Amino acid sequence: MKNLIARRLLLLIPMVWLVATMTFVVVAAAPGSYADSIDHPGLTVEQREALRARYGLDQPIFRQYLTWLGSVVTGDLGTSFVTREPVSRLLARTLPPTLLLGAAALLLDFILGIWVAVTAARRPRGWFDRTSTVFGLGVAGLPSFWLAGLAVLVFALLLGWFPASHMRSVGADALSPLARLGDLLHHLVLPAACLGVVGAAGTARYLRSSLLDIRGERFILAARARGLSERRILWVHTLRPALLPVVTLVGLSLPFLVSGSVVIETVFSWPGVGLALLQAAHARDVPVIMGITLMGAIAVLLGSLIADVLYAVVDPRAREGGS
Repeated sequence: MKNLIARRLLLLIPMVWLVATMTFVVVAAAPGSYADSIDHPGLTVEQREALRARYGLDQPIFRQYLTWLGSVVTGDLGTSFVTREPVSRLLARTLPPTLLLGAAALLLDFILGIWVAVTAARRPRGWFDRTSTVFGLGVAGLPSFWLAGLAVLVFALLLGWFPASHMRSVGADALSPLARLGDLLHHLVLPAACLGVVGAAGTARYLRSSLLDIRGERFILAARARGLSERRILWVHTLRPALLPVVTLVGLSLPFLVSGSVVIETVFSWPGVGLALLQAAHARDVPVIMGITLMGAIAVLLGSLIADVLYAVVDPRAREGGS
């Protein structure tokens, strides 16, 4: 186990560097710049050139890259071209809302996904199994923006059950702490549900197949021979080994927690990392784009490491092989 973790951590630095370098080259080589994206009729050509020089955008790409890399090595992620806010401060401000949204969606994902899979596996090819399979395939194939827009239309505009956007209501700061928490959870329901339901469809599909594969194993037959109930066999003896493929999904969901969903955060105006990334891409705000990309690359690699560790915890054979 320790050798596995050590090897993966050693690979973390070159992999993050590679992803960040490729992203920098793509962003820097794209036509236009922050100075070109400013839509102001009174901005002259000379003023645009002065902006390019001010932010180093008139330098060759390789020199821009070395300047950015040198700053990152010292812990400086740069400053936003648009807001003049340090990127590290922007991440500290936008990361908590994204983590909250992602954690709520992930909790719904696995609770709903496991319940659907276990219920469907109890009676294969029954009405619930068939219905959940068709519904899950339909939900998994829906575009995120369409599902989010439909949720806003039905549950926010037509029924008025939930807010259509933002993280808090106007004047929420004047409420009591308990009322502020209730207001936050009220705004959280729709975006978390849009993310969590789609994820639950995939989790249920993977787990159901794993549960059905394990039902014919010898230890399950032995449990039946001892007279154990089917409910106990399913929840106690079958579920743990069946969770092995789902464990990988848990670890790889860490990037989902950190980077969030650009589409969902944009539709619901959720002030997280995803919305900040979209706004930065629109304005060609390179420091913000690179800071979020760097954080996302680290999250992906850490998520893969956590998936391996969880797999080894659930399956001792993987632990022995990685030691």
